[in-house]
Amino acid sequence: MSLYTTPSVITITCNNRLSPFLAQEVEELGFEILDIFITGLTIKGTINDCIRLNLNLRCASQVLYSLIEFEANNADDIYDQVKDLPWEDIIPDPGYFSVTSNVHNDTINNNMFANLRVKDAIVDRFREKRNTRPETGADLTGAVVHLFWKEEQAELFLDTSGDSLGRHGYRKIPGSAPMLEALAAATVLASKWDLKSPFINPMCGSGTIAIEAALLATNTGPGLFRLNYAFMHLIGFDEDIYLAERGKLEQQINELPGLRIIATDHNERAIENAKKNAKAAGVAHLIEFQVCDFADTEIPENGNGVILMNPEYGLRLGELSELEETYSRIGDFLKQKCGGYYGYVFTGNMGLAKKIGLKAKRRIEFYNSKIDCRLLEYELYKGSRK
Repeated sequence: MSLYTTPSVITITCNNRLSPFLAQEVEELGFEILDIFITGLTIKGTINDCIRLNLNLRCASQVLYSLIEFEANNADDIYDQVKDLPWEDIIPDPGYFSVTSNVHNDTINNNMFANLRVKDAIVDRFREKRNTRPETGADLTGAVVHLFWKEEQAELFLDTSGDSLGRHGYRKIPGSAPMLEALAAATVLASKWDLKSPFINPMCGSGTIAIEAALLATNTGPGLFRLNYAFMHLIGFDEDIYLAERGKLEQQINELPGLRIIATDHNERAIENAKKNAKAAGVAHLIEFQVCDFADTEIPENGNGVILMNPEYGLRLGELSELEETYSRIGDFLKQKCGGYYGYVFTGNMGLAKKIGLKAKRRIEFYNSKIDCRLLEYELYKGSRK
């Protein structure tokens, strides 16, 4: 029996509050969602399906293929269940594997102990069956086994991703307060942008939002920026299937003559870094970068596009008094220069957001790391609303 062709439950995780946008992506790939929760969703499929998911999903963190569900009262129960699985048919020899976990059990006060019991069970199984010992470590560069254990219910997965999918791999210079690529993609998906009209990104920082907008518009999949996944390090991996899926990514890229994506920042160094990141992502030719105050950003007339800004929150960067003036100026900029567009402000400080002086049509909930944030949507009318 090959795991690559045997269906099981697949749990796809994401950062908190990204699951609606992850669900949109998964459904567009043709999968039926079984369940959705705040940090992910479940579907059914094979590890070959996991290959496709890993290469295409922008908002995901990990793609987890379920091996077994069981009851576990303590770490010895975990060891016994894990050791019973045929690891000699899953992990190559010689091979390398890592263990990760998400544990909420009263008998465990350190996840590392649970990881150790899983690792010991796999190693002992190899010693009994093959008289060998695979290499193990913390680097997620080989096969990855994931344990989810809450109270008495446990589930063991093959993490087919390895390093988080939330980092798309093109960003070499992140900037001082970077937004995770998966979050940036989700904010663009949450907007009313049609992927054709102008996309304006003042205060662009290291360029992540503008770059993700360009990647979405051109249908450039994140799998083109990464060459190593955990599924590659399992017995049964067929490189031809992987290369075929990667080839589809290359074939589906759209050329969009006339598309205008404008990204500005007052910091010259930030724009230099953003250009380097855009070049690494292969979209530098699609983004018009400019050093200027956000209020001087060019807004194409009759564009009917989207303006998305991610100002400082006053939590990690900036002083509140200065930011109050900045947020007030953002409101003036949106009202006076951006008629006919949808305006979006992503912020983790709703007190500052009040200084914008506009009534938000929608308030979309996000987290940026552990900061409770909102993407505020403003419908900007030309002249008076009447």
